Amino acid sequence: MDYDFLIIGGGIAGVSCAARLASAGKVLLVEAEANLAHHASGRSAALYEPRYGLGPVVALSLASSEYFHSAPDVLSPRGMMIVAKANERAAFDADSAGMALEQISLEQARQIVPILNPETVAHVALADHAWDIDTDLLLQGFARQARSHGAEIVTKAEVLAIDRDGAGWRVTTQQGAFTARVVINASGAWADVVAGMAGVTPLGFTPLRRSMARIPAPGGLDISRWPMIFGAGETWYSKPDAGALIVSPAEEDLTTPHDAFADDMVLAEGLARYEEMVTEPVTRMLANWAGLRTFSPDRVPVIGFDAQAPGFFWLAGQGGYGFQSAPAASQLAADLLTDTASVIEADVIAALAPSRFA
Repeated sequence: MDYDFLIIGGGIAGVSCAARLASAGKVLLVEAEANLAHHASGRSAALYEPRYGLGPVVALSLASSEYFHSAPDVLSPRGMMIVAKANERAAFDADSAGMALEQISLEQARQIVPILNPETVAHVALADHAWDIDTDLLLQGFARQARSHGAEIVTKAEVLAIDRDGAGWRVTTQQGAFTARVVINASGAWADVVAGMAGVTPLGFTPLRRSMARIPAPGGLDISRWPMIFGAGETWYSKPDAGALIVSPAEEDLTTPHDAFADDMVLAEGLARYEEMVTEPVTRMLANWAGLRTFSPDRVPVIGFDAQAPGFFWLAGQGGYGFQSAPAASQLAADLLTDTASVIEADVIAALAPSRFA
């Protein structure tokens, strides 16, 4: 075999896994695009809020805390705020409790975000346990770690075929064919496509589009210290970004694996929901884009060996939690691939295992 481990997918999942595995064997990562993190990983809202998500996701995100807080300059303070109308109290309470936010008065909230609309905002909650992630710094750090331990990363290497090759696999790409003992499917929205190419039963991943708009700083204000703001029930969100504000309708529109782009009508509807809660209108967009958040049927990531296909490993379905869970998810993947004891609890590992769909 040419390699011990062949990783398909150059997003944060694949690159972090390559970094963790590189010292344990010969590793090759292949990415279809010319650059790493071209798709979902390159279009992330880039927030580390470890209490955001379902139980197994939260467990991975919390287990990633030590890595994040010890990595120089990867995190910077942001904070999180939830705002709600009077008739959204149930969703507001659920969100606040789930992510451990503390309710504050509208007057206190307007001291932080002065454009909140007193005629529509009835409830506000705030927490400081949320941080911006420098996603490029995190990704490139993992890539450097992988390469420094001998891992190879090949771009412009779309996978064309995957076949059994004795006890391992033969993966044919645009850059040639490679053999490996284990194939790791970290291909994001294409996870089921890659599985099908390998003759492995797809698990039912669903790519969901999420759009973003970048708008000028409202009212020309200094927004650099504003928190990320969610509408109750995650009906929209906003976040400062390089002197501007990104606003998302937080939609989850089912689509197919592709290079996603924003839907103008969906963006307009989301911007209207945002505008309803603030006093400054949106007068223009600076840019817009979309990414695909890919989920398994139970919306929990899938990490582990396929139950029926020896040597085929799933690392997929991170949804919108890929960056914030990557340090722990990649370490768990490496532990499972090398039969090493993990610090992750056994019940969490079972909840992430692909065998739950068998």
